[in-house]
Amino acid sequence: MTALRAGLVFLTAVQAGLGGWILVAPGSFFALPWVNMGLPYNEHLLLDFGAMNLALAVLLGVAAVRMDRVLVRTALVVYLVFAGAHVLIHTRYLGHLPPAQSAVLVTLLSLAAAVPIGLLVLTVRRSTTSAGTAPP
Repeated sequence: MTALRAGLVFLTAVQAGLGGWILVAPGSFFALPWVNMGLPYNEHLLLDFGAMNLALAVLLGVAAVRMDRVLVRTALVVYLVFAGAHVLIHTRYLGHLPPAQSAVLVTLLSLAAAVPIGLLVLTVRRSTTSAGTAPP
């Protein structure tokens, strides 16, 4: 359970940090080449994205504190839906980046999707060795 909680805390920190950065300084986030993709700046969409990241951090954080099986699994699946879609979306828009940057971006985004998968595996292992209402 320690690894599972640590993973949830890590994801919480990443989402909170990212959301906070975007809400405080959306222009600096948009300036990253793998974010702006040569598109026009849209502060409204960036602020919405930052707020969504903070909301996801709340869900992950509560799951890390409570460690309730259903809540933990729900939080991880919600994060996985976002992370999986995120990597697929970015693979459609790699033409503006040099190959090395594209490889780094896809690797990092794929790792972001792999983390919740690994944590979900921990919840399955835990549930097969625990009683029906035990924590994840």
